[in-house]
Amino acid sequence: MRPLVSVIITTYNRCAMVGEAIESVLKQDFLDYETIVVDDGSTDGTNDALRKYNQVNYFYQENQGISRARNQGLALSQGEFVCFLDSDDLWLPKKLSAQIKVMQDHPELKLNYTDEIWIRKGRRVNPRKRHQKCSGWIFEKSLPLCIISPSSVILRKEVFDVVGLFDEGLPVCEDYDLWLRVTSRFPVFFINQKLIIKRGGHEDQLSHRFWGNDRFRVQALEKIINEGMIKEQEKELAIHELVKKSVILENGFRKRGALSEADYYQRLIGKYS
Repeated sequence: MRPLVSVIITTYNRCAMVGEAIESVLKQDFLDYETIVVDDGSTDGTNDALRKYNQVNYFYQENQGISRARNQGLALSQGEFVCFLDSDDLWLPKKLSAQIKVMQDHPELKLNYTDEIWIRKGRRVNPRKRHQKCSGWIFEKSLPLCIISPSSVILRKEVFDVVGLFDEGLPVCEDYDLWLRVTSRFPVFFINQKLIIKRGGHEDQLSHRFWGNDRFRVQALEKIINEGMIKEQEKELAIHELVKKSVILENGFRKRGALSEADYYQRLIGKYS
């Protein structure tokens, strides 16, 4: 019998943290799920550490990035609903049951997501106003930054048939790219309960790998602008955000002496202004 929910955990060299993430799934008060761990080429003994979890479907791949890992998890998944859990995050026990209830009460919904507790370097911090979450058609609110955390979401698997998979060409901001495609086509529902714990501030976070992560958001924006996915009003909003981010990137690269990168964003500004 197929599970109702597929939980996809992706990990890379987080042997201790991924075990804690799995434990937080096993403590859920909702039981109709499968857990898939996609190991993106770990070399820290993750494979051996996870052998004790008989409930987990473990898949190892050579290091190919988080988008490829999540897409592999989707290929392995059997559930009607899909959830993601980053290996440095945790779920609180009622996360799945609260989300499934909303989806079953509102069969027209394609996606819901929850509020979150933020931990940075071991201390609880408050999100800024710009991270405020909401329900409905949130494409415009999703343009400045990613307000939907992958670990907080549940969605019907059929959504990927409409919007496509994670973009494997993006080393970071792949979630921003996906949520632009999703929120341009579907309304979402926000559950105003803190049901996940986001742990940040550690050195191996993907968001710390590059300076100027907005360059990857600009890629996502240019893609959605040019692929004809969005209405004219949304296209104008996306162009405005692309130009805004490109101005910041041009100035930043120029200050760093990266003139070819700065010139690229200068040309991009001219193209869309």
